[in-house]
Amino acid sequence: RPVGEPIRVLLVEDNQVFREALELILGLRSDMKVVASVPDGSNAAAVAADVRPDVVVMDYRLPGLDGVQATRAVRDACPTAAVICLTASATLRERDALADAGVVAFLRKDDGLDAVVAAIHDAARAPA
Repeated sequence: RPVGEPIRVLLVEDNQVFREALELILGLRSDMKVVASVPDGSNAAAVAADVRPDVVVMDYRLPGLDGVQATRAVRDACPTAAVICLTASATLRERDALADAGVVAFLRKDDGLDAVVAAIHDAARAPA
């Protein structure tokens, strides 16, 4: 990503209200650009390959593919994208599976917007 360019973000979230709120709030920031937003994991990889995001904000509990499967597919389709997992809850085993799939950070949905923004910035700086 060229210096000074906004971080390109792909949202993968099945909760429409939460997804649209994130899209709106992140879209108001000059340092980020939501390049796509999808409601499930099944087409996340194809969308990632198409829009080439810097960071993917991935829900864990998704219809179709779960967060682990969707993360693997996204990382295969777009290896340069960093994946952050955003979930209401995940067990230690689930978190380990997500880390093995390539997730670089875990956030709870109630951590607040500042935590999400900070994690996106950290992930965008991390080596692929």
